[in-house]
Amino acid sequence: MTDKQEVRLAGFGGQGIVLSGHILGKSAALFEKKNAVFTQSYGPEARGGSCSADVVISDAPIHYPKVKCPDVLVLMSQGALATYGDAIRPGGVLIIDEDLVKLSKEPEGLTVYRVPCTRIAEEMGKKIVANIVMLGAVTALAGVCSYDAMKESVLSSIPAGTEDLNVSAFDKGYQYASGLLKPSKVPSGRRGL
Repeated sequence: MTDKQEVRLAGFGGQGIVLSGHILGKSAALFEKKNAVFTQSYGPEARGGSCSADVVISDAPIHYPKVKCPDVLVLMSQGALATYGDAIRPGGVLIIDEDLVKLSKEPEGLTVYRVPCTRIAEEMGKKIVANIVMLGAVTALAGVCSYDAMKESVLSSIPAGTEDLNVSAFDKGYQYASGLLKPSKVPSGRRGL
């Protein structure tokens, strides 16, 4: 990971976007001992309205908490694409829920990954864990936090009694996304799957 990385997760209210940002920031700060800042934005509609969660992760002190042009952009709704799709650093990583986000054209200068997070969650019988599936995919594809740190953060952030479901969702997202990479490109730090 570079000295500093900016990540934006975006979708609509009810998808667990804000929780995902919280889990990501907590993973970096508590379990990887890095500096991290988490901010959130959502419309007054709450459920169904657009929302985003921004996380800045750095080895050095963070002097500005907002994400302007993320290195990693995660989109889980078409509305999020319309609102945030143009704001990504050249050479950045774009991860989309392939069933909910349709790109009109392939973006130039970006690495694009399509992960069917909502479909995977629905196949598990719990659409509500699509955000955790996406966190597994982000862990594999973006390398912002290690597998172990993110898994610990997931486990420490979810309601008691849902551990098996959430770990399974996280692992399914991680495994699917790992299959999109060449074997040599899977980020290090993953153990015990």
